[in-house]
Amino acid sequence: MSIVDNRKATHDYFIEDRYEAGLVLEGWEVKAIRAGHVQLKESYVIVRDGALWIIGMHISPLPTASNHIHPNSTRTRKLLLHAEEISKLIGKVEQRGFTLIPLNLHYKNGRIKLDFGLGRGKKLHDKRDVARDKDWEREKQRIMKHDTRN
Repeated sequence: MSIVDNRKATHDYFIEDRYEAGLVLEGWEVKAIRAGHVQLKESYVIVRDGALWIIGMHISPLPTASNHIHPNSTRTRKLLLHAEEISKLIGKVEQRGFTLIPLNLHYKNGRIKLDFGLGRGKKLHDKRDVARDKDWEREKQRIMKHDTRN
């Protein structure tokens, strides 16, 4: 079950591969995510010290958060992945110029998981081509729907 999607990711990047990772979260973060107080819009995944980290994922604390915790809504959070998957990703990111983009936050067996993609940036003309293709598909559907009525 999806919690939040990063719709901007597929607009700005060609997604080559998709991966799923767990997140190291604090208790207040889990409660806020379950309440839907999370955004992936400006976030990205980096490789540091042989581990993957998500930066810029914004989790708004709930107003009922306890007073002895000082929530940091955009702190860097560690992603949990198998070591061999991490080493493959490090090779692809460093050598071939790929970027790791968060795509989706969802539940799996009661746990919160992050889908992220190995992507390559789109140029402006690529974005125009995709928009033109979408418009044409929409127009075709409209024409087909109109023809079936007559």
